Amino acid sequence: MKSHVKAVVIGGGVVGCSVLYHLARAGWTDIMLIERSELTSGSSWHAAGGFHTLNGDPNVAKLQAYTVQLYKELEEISGQSCSLHLTGGVMMADTPERMDFLRLAHAKGRYLGMDTELITPSEAKAMFPLMDETNFVGAMWDPVEGHLDPSGTTIAYSKAAKKLGAEIVLRNPVRELTQQPDGTWNVITQQGVVHAEHVVNCGGLWAREIGRMVGVELPVLAMEHMYLLTEPMPEVEAFNRETGREMVGVLDFKGEIYTRQERNGILLGTYEKACKPWSPVNTPWDFGHELLPPDLDRIAPSLEIGFKHFPGIEKAGIKQIINGPFTFAPDGNPLVGPVQGLTNFWVACGVMAGFSQGGGVGLALSNWMVNGDPGFDVWGMDVARWGEWASLRYTNAKVRENYSRRFSIRFPNEELPAARPAQTTPLYDVMVAQNAVMGDSWGLETPLWFAPKGTEPKDIVSFHRSNDFGQVGAEVRAVREKVGVTEIANFAKYEVSGSGSEDFLNRLMTNRMPKKGRIVLTPMLNEFGKLIGDFTIARAGDERFMIFGSSAAQKYHMRWFEKHLPKDGSVRIHRFDQTLVGLSIAGPKAQALLQKLVDEDVSTKAFKFMDFREMAVGGAPAMVNRVTYTGDLGYEIWMQPAYQRLVYAAIKAAGQEFGIVDFGMRALLSMRLEKNFPTWFRELRPIYGPFEGAMDRFIRLEKNDFVGRDAAAKEKADGPKLRRVSLIVDALDADVMGDEPIWAKVNGKDFGAVGKTHDFGAPRFDATGKPVRGSTAATGASAVRGIHDGEWSVVGWVTSGGYAHFVEKSLAQGYVPAELAENESEGMFEIEILGHRRPARINVQPLFDPAGEKMRG
Repeated sequence: MKSHVKAVVIGGGVVGCSVLYHLARAGWTDIMLIERSELTSGSSWHAAGGFHTLNGDPNVAKLQAYTVQLYKELEEISGQSCSLHLTGGVMMADTPERMDFLRLAHAKGRYLGMDTELITPSEAKAMFPLMDETNFVGAMWDPVEGHLDPSGTTIAYSKAAKKLGAEIVLRNPVRELTQQPDGTWNVITQQGVVHAEHVVNCGGLWAREIGRMVGVELPVLAMEHMYLLTEPMPEVEAFNRETGREMVGVLDFKGEIYTRQERNGILLGTYEKACKPWSPVNTPWDFGHELLPPDLDRIAPSLEIGFKHFPGIEKAGIKQIINGPFTFAPDGNPLVGPVQGLTNFWVACGVMAGFSQGGGVGLALSNWMVNGDPGFDVWGMDVARWGEWASLRYTNAKVRENYSRRFSIRFPNEELPAARPAQTTPLYDVMVAQNAVMGDSWGLETPLWFAPKGTEPKDIVSFHRSNDFGQVGAEVRAVREKVGVTEIANFAKYEVSGSGSEDFLNRLMTNRMPKKGRIVLTPMLNEFGKLIGDFTIARAGDERFMIFGSSAAQKYHMRWFEKHLPKDGSVRIHRFDQTLVGLSIAGPKAQALLQKLVDEDVSTKAFKFMDFREMAVGGAPAMVNRVTYTGDLGYEIWMQPAYQRLVYAAIKAAGQEFGIVDFGMRALLSMRLEKNFPTWFRELRPIYGPFEGAMDRFIRLEKNDFVGRDAAAKEKADGPKLRRVSLIVDALDADVMGDEPIWAKVNGKDFGAVGKTHDFGAPRFDATGKPVRGSTAATGASAVRGIHDGEWSVVGWVTSGGYAHFVEKSLAQGYVPAELAENESEGMFEIEILGHRRPARINVQPLFDPAGEKMRG
């Protein structure tokens, strides 16, 4: 065993071996994997081994597609078979709502280049004759699904890594991790100490314990998971013999089960409601190649539905029941990336779908470590998406909820109840008393909308316009016509101070820093010129700046800030989180209202648009920004939590004469659509450049050599390939939710690749074994060239949208080829909503106050 290496990977499951292989492939050969026992000794060896490309996050779906594509290459490099079975699979819908979900998934696949197809239950039965198709209303076929040998695949990664120069040390538990003053690590193991520049936690079932070695409580929990294997079935053998192929995989939402062929029998697994955590506090180090006792009673309700839906399986004998633990994060996606607050400590854990995601996780993390950037938009997997509030008990409650809902539909207006409330402001009880429907905003309870008095404050979940529609509209109109107040504690708040603070911010931000008492809006770019932040910055003093941004990105942004802090201590940065809270007042009467609350002149001449001032509001010390996300006349008022109730009561009392109303986040987001304002992590993400994102007026290329400047300058000189646009949609009773494809009448014109495509797939067959509907393997053609309907092609995708209540239009934002971005022609665009293509038209200028006169007063 070497005593010094560049990187140590801890954990020999499929994820650890993938990370090792990808680091070696990227050129880091002085690396070592350390495993406490044998390879695959945690969850990998007993996994069901299924893989698929579909994911709720399109960016994660791209990495899953990469994982599946990788297997053939991996076999060739390693000489080890993965026992790849590319059978294809069907998802079965038993209700109209689940069919809507499949329509959404199918539409999303259009711009990803996925070759999915909506089919009838009878067509699904032809591929899996064990089902009773009368239980279903429809299905979706995906050719890029299948299964493999978990152990063989993990060994293939390890052999390929060793061929490239990596070292693997088995039967060597890690006992301790200590960091040296220079940021390097001592990995203290049973066989000795290894000095490493980087440490990667791929501990799987033990990732939580490895995190605790460095003082980090990772939000990950192992759950017991069961699947059963049947005895050989004559029906399966007959199907194989007659068609010359395997049965496809099937996912049944109602039964919460998945099933596929295993040898000449069937494998059936379930994500049961009555789920059970395994070792919820500590994982025993001596656990290894062993299974947990089966508990058929726990999964009996799912089996009962499964046998009804798939009667061909009910009479089959059970050969074996597998019950083993595997890990989840609270939302079911992996935890990947550098841990904020630590130097060169990386994680790749919580990868419950290891054989769908393991390759993509390894690729993204190796890119990140070697090149400083994952090379993809991996926010859906970034460990920084969780805050300190994601404690052990929070995680245990949330993981159980996620597991029990693994095959449940998540509606766009659905707020899940587990582990809530986690964080509350001093106004929480006041908001609840006023019939607020509360939502979870990065662990914080935030008012979404206010239900009428006498009605239950509850969302009726739906893909269509729901019971909040009329009330949110009333809130919007009240703000636009009079004045409203809303909580904004769910914004991120930072203070940057010190003699080097202005230079520090000028180095990180694209815009010039403001003069004292003024505000600027500014994006932040990575080294590759991609959008990684969007901030409001107020200069509070000569060496003091207040920064406001997206709350969900707090750890993400702190990690970036800390990476770039000067070593001389000339800059200090403080993250307030909930030690600073806020209220926003907006509407034509907002200025008159604020004047009643303060003892100084806040007229337009004295307190201009984009001014910052510290003043007493309602008798409480506060900071006030003259700006709001509504795009209307308004103010953001920030105070310590101890003063929030006082300030709120003063606002409501003084606002009575102006007809003040409370409004929630849904009204705020509706109003921002009317101004074409983007949102972070929807419109503004690390896959877009600043000119693609239509942030031109905030990019000061001439000011200095800020991070990403050269790449941004090149984007401007070359011209952006894509462009963010706003569209008016001729919607019916459902508005866009995000990730819908945008179609355009292109008349044969090719705009290049829109989405990520697969370069292999599997054909679909009819009952006689013949290919049907031309659903052959994807060819590697771009989404624009490959997804078309006559003269129409998919040219882009929706990032967000909804109904804009004041202008009474359904609006969407999204990305299209730059040369189409100012084409406001009627009949040029369509957006696919729940399987129906609706006419859409680009609107270049905001529909509300296009000249910005109202917000300037």
